[in-house]
Amino acid sequence: MKPLSVALVRQRYTPDGGAERFVSRALHALQGQGVAVTLIARQWRGEPGVKTLNCDPGYYGRLWRDWSFARAVCRLVRTHHFDLVQSHERIACCDIYRAGDGVHREWLQQLARIRGPFGRFGMMVNPYHRYVLAAERRLFTSPRLRAVVCNSRMVKEETQRHFNVAAEKLHVIYSGVDTDSYHPRLREQRAQTRRQYDIPETADLFLFVGSGFERKGVATLIAAMSVLRDNSHLLIIGRDKHQQRYERMARAHGLGRRVRFLGSQPDVKPFYGAADALVLPTLYDPFPNVALEAFAAGLPVITSPKCGAAELIQHGRNGFVCDALDRAGLAACMRQFQAADRPALRQAARETVAGLSLEAMSQRLLKLYETVLTP
Repeated sequence: MKPLSVALVRQRYTPDGGAERFVSRALHALQGQGVAVTLIARQWRGEPGVKTLNCDPGYYGRLWRDWSFARAVCRLVRTHHFDLVQSHERIACCDIYRAGDGVHREWLQQLARIRGPFGRFGMMVNPYHRYVLAAERRLFTSPRLRAVVCNSRMVKEETQRHFNVAAEKLHVIYSGVDTDSYHPRLREQRAQTRRQYDIPETADLFLFVGSGFERKGVATLIAAMSVLRDNSHLLIIGRDKHQQRYERMARAHGLGRRVRFLGSQPDVKPFYGAADALVLPTLYDPFPNVALEAFAAGLPVITSPKCGAAELIQHGRNGFVCDALDRAGLAACMRQFQAADRPALRQAARETVAGLSLEAMSQRLLKLYETVLTP
């Protein structure tokens, strides 16, 4: 019997990108189930043995970049036979769309909360935002679209509310996590990693992992850190072109060496082992992989209601939830963590991902494919 042929579409690759890590995991999980997978991308590194179709038309600026890629992909899939085309980009020629980037219209509504009148007007007339909103509308109204994979119930609700997509097309499939690689035994590296970054063994170490500091709430986190006790430390891992602004902010709050900016890291696992909790006060995040990785490593997660991971949190048991702009509320959550039963929190965090293995994710995707392909 001929294996199922699936094309996965993702435009660009960044080694620390959450969506890219999902695609990478999905590639190997589906191949392990005997699915013939082809990746369509501008470029992709580090996936030996994966069939790739390069689709890299020239462009200038991000609007042209996204438009030219979408146009080229739709031409390409017309000339190749695939049983299913699953896109991780907003293109109208796919059978299945994974809404890993969430709903752009919802993101703009959340972004407007921190922008003044001129900033909101700029968002409204920005050509790129206007293009993405139009592409999103074309995608969700496309007659070819047969299913939408939502990586959280939050994204499912937003898609229904903004685009009135039929409920039977919307499927919540959480990302999978490698529960063997991300495991509480990473704490064995705790002392070594802390020594490397001059963090006392008895200190409370909070960890932030993510790029795009404005969206991920680093300003709120720095403000919350400034009112915690002196043995509270924070490591910030990720990229932002305005990092120096946030470093100045930390110095202005008198945090000194208690807040360290480490940039992108090729391997975050040692930091999960060294930390006591992951803090991600994000303004909008459909479902960050770092939350799953932290849970799997036994770290409780402190995040916001507009983060998809919040729907897995039982407040006070495996994490804490407060609004992304509530600095006092975030500090209160971090204090609650400091006063809580740490071993119980770690155990509950690990139990959170008991049913979210990579194999479970691939099985759910295969079941969806079968449903979509059934006449």
